[in-house]
Amino acid sequence: MNPAFKPVQRFLQNVGLARLLVTIIFLGVAIFIARYSWQMPVLVETERGLYDVRSYLSSPVVAQDDRIVIIVFTEETLAATGKRSPLDRKLLAQALTNIDAMQPRAIGIDILIDQAQPDDEALVTAFRQMKTPTRLATVAENEVVPTLPPWQDKFLRSFQARIASASVGGGDVRVDVDADNVIRRFPAQLPGAKPLLMDLMAADGKWGGTPMRDYAGGIGFRRPQDNEHPVFTTLPIDLFADPAMAAAMAPLVKGRFVLIGAELSMVDQFMTPLTRVTSDTTAGVEIHGHLLAQRLDGRRLAILPDWAIGAFALLVIAAGALTSISPLAAGTTAVIGAGEIIALIGLPFLLQRNGIDTTGLPAGGWVIGFIIAYAATATSARSIGVEQRQFAQSALGKYLPPDIAQQIIREPEKLALHGEKRQIYALFTDIEGFTSLSDSVTAEQLGTLLNDYLDDMSRTILKYGGTIDKFVGDAVIAFWGAPVSRPDDADRALAAARAIQVLSAKAMARTAALREKALVAAGADAAPPPVPAIGRTRVGVHRGPAVVGNFGGHDRIQYTALGDAMNCAARLESANKKLGSYTLVSIDALAAIADPACRCLGRITLRGRGDPIEVYEPIGDSAAAREHNALWQRYEAGDVSALEAFKSLAARAPDDMVLARFISRIETIGPGGSYVVG
Repeated sequence: MNPAFKPVQRFLQNVGLARLLVTIIFLGVAIFIARYSWQMPVLVETERGLYDVRSYLSSPVVAQDDRIVIIVFTEETLAATGKRSPLDRKLLAQALTNIDAMQPRAIGIDILIDQAQPDDEALVTAFRQMKTPTRLATVAENEVVPTLPPWQDKFLRSFQARIASASVGGGDVRVDVDADNVIRRFPAQLPGAKPLLMDLMAADGKWGGTPMRDYAGGIGFRRPQDNEHPVFTTLPIDLFADPAMAAAMAPLVKGRFVLIGAELSMVDQFMTPLTRVTSDTTAGVEIHGHLLAQRLDGRRLAILPDWAIGAFALLVIAAGALTSISPLAAGTTAVIGAGEIIALIGLPFLLQRNGIDTTGLPAGGWVIGFIIAYAATATSARSIGVEQRQFAQSALGKYLPPDIAQQIIREPEKLALHGEKRQIYALFTDIEGFTSLSDSVTAEQLGTLLNDYLDDMSRTILKYGGTIDKFVGDAVIAFWGAPVSRPDDADRALAAARAIQVLSAKAMARTAALREKALVAAGADAAPPPVPAIGRTRVGVHRGPAVVGNFGGHDRIQYTALGDAMNCAARLESANKKLGSYTLVSIDALAAIADPACRCLGRITLRGRGDPIEVYEPIGDSAAAREHNALWQRYEAGDVSALEAFKSLAARAPDDMVLARFISRIETIGPGGSYVVG
């Protein structure tokens, strides 16, 4: 299996059915939010706010548009004419006549003529005399919620019929306003309605390009380069009603698209995505200016299909779930998760900036869904982790060193559920004379003595990074190199063997002191004291192949090592009795240690093994060990004078019975020989 899928496999194997179902429910909620947050009452406001900010930041900053001029009724215009609503028809008629003479490309009027006024005939006459293609605002007849009351709608349509000509007609000025009163999307073309005003103006002005009739994406609002030069040239209509003033305005109108409307503080003002940042509202006629400019630019933001948005939602939730069960350290995983959230926030900005419409893109839903997926999966994984830690602490903590136990908690597969072949350093210990000791003391004394001894042995082995295989009576079996191998396993195994001898000496001294104290207390004629004397611990260490893993069947398993390494270590421990030593280390175990400070005790043949093995005894004096081993090499090479040198060493150390036995053996078997241990 691909290593990338191991965390998922481990999660599914350990999560349990009930916990898995709860996790799936939360993931389902996360996917729903990541897909439909624009349709959710609470989250839609967040989505709108995020869209407005990225729309503002992505809006192109442009110079003043020389294709469009906006002519507006202002508060000053209303004050001068004395008419606020409906707008002064005579003034509009005079302005239209003068503008028509300036030869604009097309005229669009964002004013609904929906009720009678005394100057209507003058306006009708002006419209009938227009040579410039002109479009007067109208609304669809089949709106679900009518824009106008019936009597106003009736007047509007009759007025439109009176002015209709080859040059003059209606154009739909409807805009789509979201529930928060913000205009974000291009107005949808209603069936049966007249085409949108900006589409008709572009066609009237022979601009070409593709109509925006079928486009329902975001409006490409633009921002000015500075406050002195707005996006569109905007002039008061008063200047065009006066023929003398109008002549000076002709260069600003000729060959341009002209939009006429109201720019009043309390009427026809809309919020746009730009309002979120600038707090400024936009007049309706300027909204149509942005729509017309986008039509003239042919700028259609690419709209993501529903399947792509759904796929994004699934990917986001998958990313959150997979990140939470990453095998990496918690700090690293948190940093990666934070980076992914930043990417999720930034991606919609990047899409919007590169011409992709992000209205309806659930950016906030992505982040919320990611967090829910991350938290739900992490909670389940954490509960699994707690169980695994409890298992490891109870099942492994007494047998494995802390660093290995923690590694197995993180990666349980390292504790193989099957056998795997490894090179290990095996250690086997036994207490000298333990059988006779157990026969001479009470069960309580034996239990106390043995438990204290095994506790000390366990702490020592774990201290040096060993794995405790098992206890067999007073014997302790341990190994290094599994379930996790380390470069210094050889040093650790030898150090543990030395420490066990120190521990053994202390145990012997402690029991001897207790016996002496009991003897003094009992008196000279008393029976022997009840305090038992513990014997010396013998140790065998060997490096070799073994099959390591969990064995014992499905109902009762034990993590253990089987093979030559274990058998040879046990034989070496037993061989101590014949050689007079207490620790024997094979040459295979010493091969990875530069200066082991061990002296060679010759070559022996163990029971059950055909090939002799060279064995060593740790002595703690590197210089003495090197001198001893150099003599051994000379002797093995056939230099018989080395034997006399060994005897000289023995003479200087009359209490060294191990050396004395060694000299006796090699003198008997000769160079290249092997001592058979029965």
